[in-house]
Amino acid sequence: MKFQSFLIKYGEIGIKGKNRYIFEDALMRQIRFALKDVEGTFNVHKAQGRVYVDCDGEFDYDETVAGLKRVFGIVGICPVIHVEDKGFDELKKVVVNYMDEMYPDKNTTFKVEARRGKKSYPKNSMEINCEIGEAILEAFPEIKVDVHKPAIKLNIEVREEIYIYSEIIPGPGGMPVGTNGKAMLLLSGGIDSPVAGYMISKRGVGLEATYFHAPPYTSERAKQKVIDLAKLVSKYSGPIKLNIVNFTDIQLYIYDKCPHDELTIIMRRYMMKIAEYFAKESGCLGLITGESIGQVASQTMQSLMATNDVCSLPVYRPVIGFDKQEIVDIAEKIDTYETSILPFEDCCTIFVAKHPVTKPNLNIIRRSEENLAEKIDELFEQAIQTVETIVVKP
Repeated sequence: MKFQSFLIKYGEIGIKGKNRYIFEDALMRQIRFALKDVEGTFNVHKAQGRVYVDCDGEFDYDETVAGLKRVFGIVGICPVIHVEDKGFDELKKVVVNYMDEMYPDKNTTFKVEARRGKKSYPKNSMEINCEIGEAILEAFPEIKVDVHKPAIKLNIEVREEIYIYSEIIPGPGGMPVGTNGKAMLLLSGGIDSPVAGYMISKRGVGLEATYFHAPPYTSERAKQKVIDLAKLVSKYSGPIKLNIVNFTDIQLYIYDKCPHDELTIIMRRYMMKIAEYFAKESGCLGLITGESIGQVASQTMQSLMATNDVCSLPVYRPVIGFDKQEIVDIAEKIDTYETSILPFEDCCTIFVAKHPVTKPNLNIIRRSEENLAEKIDELFEQAIQTVETIVVKP
């Protein structure tokens, strides 16, 4: 079947009232971005409460659909053929040919659902339903009508041209990226944080990211792994500004000055401080982490409270109530899982204590941090000044 367009169905955008056009425009920008490297020429536009992607000339169908399936805000992708209005008899012929080519096995059920957007059209929606349905039954006697649960729902939309479609390919849902501000993702080489970035981006939030590198204890391959993960997430979120922070000196200083069972919590607190610094510099409205309650020692309720203590921006944790398998399932869906499990450890795993505290007392943690007073501000400033910043694209 030679399709000429895609009708884009959206969900939540439709209830935005007078602000709907803002979300529609953002959705169209994201569609253009998703298709910019796909073979073909695409015209993304909206008309009468619909968003369309018209394909001029030859285009790669599979790549186009794959690109659209990564655009948040889309709930359905409908491959469409459109025909000029040359009379109702001609429309019946086109529909019969469409059904014959799309569905070689006629032992099925169908329903016609017409919408007449062009009110000057001589037949109303019910008349179109009945007469098109009759033409299909005459052409293919073995096919059956089922108005309640049809296997095929044939949609006909009468506008300036007539649009015909019956397939709805599921989209990712959510809201267009950029319609809900921007946030800073603490990105590690693990499974959880890329999933957290994907999930918060699905709600329309643009992403920046901060990664904590600890050479020579972590390798360049560990760093490249995180860049690769950012590239995979950016297929959905758009380009990500990634801050790569050399955290070695801060970690060694904490290791030298603080109780070892508190290392993870205190290191985590300084990671949050640094990430928040870059977040405020970039106008981000919050921090994002991949923490899930109780998954590891640094993610108990007490530990999360201790890390939150150093932040003035809100901390969003999209996978907070997920178990590991639920997170893995999403990681596999967005293709980050295989990269996340590559055996290149990040700084969090290199400096972990053998017996970390699981219920840290905030007052005790603060007293332990007083041991860092001599040099920590200098090291903090040094980490900020030596940051490596790159823009990661798909």
